[in-house]
Amino acid sequence: MVQFEVLSDIGKKRTVNEDSAAVFTIEEGPILAVIADGMGGHRGGDYASSTAVRMLGELFLKVENPIDMTHEDWNEWLQEAVLDINRTIFETAENDVDFKGMGTTLDAVLMHGNKGLVTHIGDSRVYTITESAIVQVTKDHSFVNVLLDSGEITEQEAANHPQRNWIMRAIGSERTISPDFYQLDLQDNTYLLICTDGLSNKVTNEQLHAIVRSDGDLHSKAVKMIELANEMGGEDNISVILAGPSKVEVSTQ
Repeated sequence: MVQFEVLSDIGKKRTVNEDSAAVFTIEEGPILAVIADGMGGHRGGDYASSTAVRMLGELFLKVENPIDMTHEDWNEWLQEAVLDINRTIFETAENDVDFKGMGTTLDAVLMHGNKGLVTHIGDSRVYTITESAIVQVTKDHSFVNVLLDSGEITEQEAANHPQRNWIMRAIGSERTISPDFYQLDLQDNTYLLICTDGLSNKVTNEQLHAIVRSDGDLHSKAVKMIELANEMGGEDNISVILAGPSKVEVSTQ
């Protein structure tokens, strides 16, 4: 049985936590881990992220005969669910001036048997961590990542770029969206880390790997990651879902 730890911290500079994170389980069925980082002002960001996580969880728990669902069934369900959530948040932003311009990142990992499905939009991240390596499964939908891919800036320049928090895709920002989807083959003795950029912008991959592969339980490891992000400035909200053991071998659909 996969074990999870879910922690979210407001950080050292923000007055509101616009992150949301949760794990949903079905008895003898799949597990769904979801994280979201909202934007659009205090009210809008909090609403967008919490609504995305809540809706995905509610849709998941309402699935009929989940134990009989195939990998392909879950793939189709996840795509439809994300598009439904996007429509709901977009229409709320369009119809209520208080929520105008809001949106949220969304990363969800659905695990069933030895398979995992990842949906991703924005710049929150999913990592797999083995004894020897840490692998970033998702690719940031950010302005800086576009510059990085085109060779206009280096990774070091990207880490300190003034527009490093500008994201190019978000749930609720447009009427239609194109999330990324990935597949995972779940292996023993591998950890899964899902986090918002409040962690990944402050803690290096090497530091994340060292913490996750150190002695201790999931809770202590998640606490260490958040404490380190705060020590490095803590300018943003910091949210972590850490699962272990399981996972590896990433392929883009």
